[in-house]
Amino acid sequence: MKGKGKPIGKLALLLTAAVLGTTMAFGQGSQQQQQQPQQPANPQAPPLTLNSTPAPVNAEEEAAIKAFRDVTAENLDQKDKLAEDFLQKYPQSRYRPEIYNWLVRAYLRKGEVDKMEAAADKQLELYPNDPQTLAIVGSTLPRAMNASTPDPQKRLAKAEQFCQKALDLLPTIPKPDSITDEVFQKLKAQTSAKAYSGLGLVAFRRGKFADAIPNFEQAVKLDPQPDPVNYYLLGLSNQKTSHFDDAVTAFTKCAAIPGGLQTTCTQNAEEAKKLGATQLSAPK
Repeated sequence: MKGKGKPIGKLALLLTAAVLGTTMAFGQGSQQQQQQPQQPANPQAPPLTLNSTPAPVNAEEEAAIKAFRDVTAENLDQKDKLAEDFLQKYPQSRYRPEIYNWLVRAYLRKGEVDKMEAAADKQLELYPNDPQTLAIVGSTLPRAMNASTPDPQKRLAKAEQFCQKALDLLPTIPKPDSITDEVFQKLKAQTSAKAYSGLGLVAFRRGKFADAIPNFEQAVKLDPQPDPVNYYLLGLSNQKTSHFDDAVTAFTKCAAIPGGLQTTCTQNAEEAKKLGATQLSAPK
């Protein structure tokens, strides 16, 4: 029906821009990063993973991991290189899960989604119960899809599996000793938000807009810094299911967040208002 949302081609461009402008880490974002489509967070935050038995290490390896950890978030390129060098020098290190966890977010920050996925697959071979990595990959794969993506249904199935597993694991993850209860709960909420966002976009890509709505609603509800892309997709999902008032609300909230979607969401809010005035809205 005319006016029922943006073409999928334009949606792919918007989502790709969101992926390339995103640092998928956890914690507080810097002022410089606040203009990105998704509010990034502290890349130094500890991974939320289940405990495992460490393997022996030597003094040189301990010095190398310490050097990696000592580099602050102000020197991301240096930290990324140290991570890659560490894996080359210590391919069997017990610290591989920590390094892969970092590289998943580093490659996504650089827009290198294929490298991100490869690092994540290696991370999950070692640490299959890492909800952060699962949520990051699960929420990113459907965003990075376009018309030339091979086996799109296979990638959607992988994203759905990863996001659902992340949500199932989060209640079982113990709090790291290095962070407070407040920070831990925030990390869990942000990770849940990413997983729900991924489930929402999987449903959206499959044309199941009614199924997408509750997932996007959970994503924006849980995230302390809601991603405008989720509001945009929530608006489109509501518009495509003829929930025009809800679409206006979602688009308006999207437009209120600084970033590249403000103009698009403002226009879509006006379009949804017109549709609501001329077409019958579906019951909730």
